Amino acid sequence: MTEPSPNSADAPWPVRTVARKISAWIDRLGAVWVEGQLAQVTARPGTGTAFLVLRDPAADVSLQLTAPVGLVRDGGAAVAEGNRVIVHGKPSFFLGRGTLSLRVDTIRAVGIGELLARIERLRALLAAEGLFDRARKRPLPFLPDCIGLVTGRASAAEHDVVSNATARWPAVRFRLEHTATQGALAVPQIVEALGILDRDPGVDVIVLARGGGSVEDLLPFSDETLCRAVAACRTPVVSAIGHEPDTPLVDHVADLRCSTPTEAGRRLVPDLAEETARIAGLRDRARRALAGWVDREERLLAALRHRPVLADPLRGLEARHAEVERLRDSARACVERGLDRRATDVAHLTARLTALGPAATLARGYAVVQRVPPDHDPRLPLPVLRDTGEAPPGTRLRVRVADGAVTAVVDPRGGD
Repeated sequence: MTEPSPNSADAPWPVRTVARKISAWIDRLGAVWVEGQLAQVTARPGTGTAFLVLRDPAADVSLQLTAPVGLVRDGGAAVAEGNRVIVHGKPSFFLGRGTLSLRVDTIRAVGIGELLARIERLRALLAAEGLFDRARKRPLPFLPDCIGLVTGRASAAEHDVVSNATARWPAVRFRLEHTATQGALAVPQIVEALGILDRDPGVDVIVLARGGGSVEDLLPFSDETLCRAVAACRTPVVSAIGHEPDTPLVDHVADLRCSTPTEAGRRLVPDLAEETARIAGLRDRARRALAGWVDREERLLAALRHRPVLADPLRGLEARHAEVERLRDSARACVERGLDRRATDVAHLTARLTALGPAATLARGYAVVQRVPPDHDPRLPLPVLRDTGEAPPGTRLRVRVADGAVTAVVDPRGGD
């Protein structure tokens, strides 16, 4: 094959040249092992070649496969639409149609053991990242106004969730997002529905619901992309996948795991009859508590009214009044007795003073002789004569007797 001329706008390559160059580059690729889900298997009679479509279970990506019809026929039930398989082949480019396909020489089904081992490895990875921690799980609202439900169209799971929730709380509302729940389209559709419901501010809780099935049927709910999408939701997510023994990984990531869609319908909303009975019971308890409190207070008031101080409020005052009167009379009598004693003492003292006083002495015949000095000031008292030497002849004297006083002059002649 001759080398093509340099490529330019003035010297473009023909289609065959570009196709050959692409084919040459693809031929350099070696054989590869690929895992995916068979979305289409077509064996054209007479051609000897079967055409298959292999989809990625976690993304909307597919790859065309070609294989000998005998290889597909010998694969039996394992090579059927919807099965997960592992194929070995070499990429090839068909010049005539300008298409790329993988020419396979081996097709084998993915065993259950291998699928479970992959799920366990993913479980360990997500657990190590903390996606299963109870601390990150959010409580469900007591009474959600609107429930987002992701499930298959007209499925038994949808009927179980809606009917059980409506039977318990008739006013509950649902926003339904119908998706595929198995197969290659399940994961991208469920992830998209989760995002739609999580962005809706009116949705209070999201439910993933699906009925039971085989391990292969429930594989989308153990997909890493879906598990991380559930963990990233701001709205609480409830997982209701399969039956009691079924535990896909999304059960561990969700905020609440319900064993069946029927249980999810019961756990999402409270029971109206139970809540009505509980409210009636609380009202009755409150009524009894209030009546009991009123009775206790009435008994307390009655006991207070029957106390002496409240039954006859004047009795205490009268008792205190009588005591005050008694104390006042006692004080008056005590004061009077004291005054009488003091009056008697005064009388005794008066009698003694009278007996010992100058007037009494004078009345018994004694006299008080006072000397009257020549220059006596009438405002001053006269000195008492106590010695005859104080009264020389000619001294004027004042002699005071009981009924008055007389004036005398000392006789110059003297005498006895």
